[in-house]
Amino acid sequence: MTTHILEMRSITKTFPGVKALQDVSLEVERGEIHAICGENGAGKSTLMKVLSGVYPAGTYEGEIVFEGAPARFGSINDSEDKGIVIIHQELALVPYLSVAENIFLGNEQRGRGGLVDWNKTNAEAAKLLARVGLTEQPITPVGALGVGKQQLIEIAKALSKEVKLLILDEPTAALNDTDSQHLLDLLRHLKGQGITSIMISHKLNEIENIADRTTIIRDGRTIETIDMSLPESTQDRIIKGMVGRDLENRYPHRTPQIGDEVLRVEDWTVHHPTQSERIVVDGASFTVRAGEVVGIAGLMGAGRTELAMSMFGHSYGRNITGRVFKRGKEIRTRTVSEAIAHGIAYATEDRKTYGLNLIEDIKRNVSAAGLHKMSSRGWVNGNEELKVAEEYRASLNIKAPNVLALTGQLSGGNQQKVVLSKWIYTDPDVLILDEPTRGIDVGAKYEIYTIINRLVAAGKAVVVISSELPELLGICDRIYTLAFGRITGEVAIADATQERLMELMTKEREQAK
Repeated sequence: MTTHILEMRSITKTFPGVKALQDVSLEVERGEIHAICGENGAGKSTLMKVLSGVYPAGTYEGEIVFEGAPARFGSINDSEDKGIVIIHQELALVPYLSVAENIFLGNEQRGRGGLVDWNKTNAEAAKLLARVGLTEQPITPVGALGVGKQQLIEIAKALSKEVKLLILDEPTAALNDTDSQHLLDLLRHLKGQGITSIMISHKLNEIENIADRTTIIRDGRTIETIDMSLPESTQDRIIKGMVGRDLENRYPHRTPQIGDEVLRVEDWTVHHPTQSERIVVDGASFTVRAGEVVGIAGLMGAGRTELAMSMFGHSYGRNITGRVFKRGKEIRTRTVSEAIAHGIAYATEDRKTYGLNLIEDIKRNVSAAGLHKMSSRGWVNGNEELKVAEEYRASLNIKAPNVLALTGQLSGGNQQKVVLSKWIYTDPDVLILDEPTRGIDVGAKYEIYTIINRLVAAGKAVVVISSELPELLGICDRIYTLAFGRITGEVAIADATQERLMELMTKEREQAK
């Protein structure tokens, strides 16, 4: 009997004008954790959508063999009937329904007369929650839970369908370190129960720690499958396969040329938008100078994004107090328009919801924040808009056939470049980047870091908020730490270590005051 639970043979998938996959082959052994790596746009998610029936049989070339038998899935229901369950990066949960209702949505536990048996539903849900390590009540609304627990509920939902092959697309992209570790431990536990997992991830340290084998895909083709138990199976080996070259230094070299202070924030305090008694940013003060990259580090919930959004046009919070100075002169940033007019730009961590219009083309997204620069008497100069977008497509290496391509069809890394293009076009003096490389591959990350270096070389001041401490250590000149909404430390890069930053990021509230 074959040890392979899955074989995908010579899979080719073509979209209009684009060959997303070409002769891709994948073999997954029963009971293993198999990682799939590749740059954004390499074809990883497309391959999994072929496998799960999102792209049905007949829309691609090649053959799928599951548990030794040819498989032709016409829909996602067909693949789930065979025990293949995919969990997408964007979770498919209904926030207003309970945990139990979400777990059994479309797979209801019915009793007499075909009606839903709620006692059975809640009892079975409780058993599944226990399997994934959750103690929440089955009647709890999903929207009341954090994203880490929601990810585990998705796995509980998969277990309810008697999953044999679990596919996870970037499962830890939006999770903090604790939740990520919990999820990886769960995958190991499920492996012990005989469940096979395929994990798509850009977090190479996690792949190195958990994967049995790793398949690398580049430009829609299979490059190689690596046995992760071998000593030569390092992160550098994976990177070389992904990008086709060695990245000797994951952070491009920069010689800082730091000038005068550009931005100073004093005693910035923000209250929660609905819980007015709750302070989410508490008396924060920081500075950033021309030609400088300043990092802001903090654990999930420390107030990093709340600080940035409240400064940028009071986009978050209420009862906001404090002072903002630009080149020594106090300014007001009560609206987004005011912030932009004062030369401040903010690239959000959630590019798909707040950063981009995914159903619009690249051209419209690039020009969105700077239309005043290309308009006269209320009319936008279409030729200028096209010219500007094309210039940014070329200079930031946005991989798209032209600027009329829909932004929603781009890979995550290229979407992030469109976000940066939009804000760079406003010619800001201060650019705040919130998780600028979340969910993108090492090659695209390197390109983003290069763009940041170009901005500070031109005299811009850049603030980077990131959950990845190695990233902050690799690109910043100074790093501030946040804990419980308060600045707990300021560390020059020469003195910064992950241990020192973590110590400051985990200060108790009384210590932070």
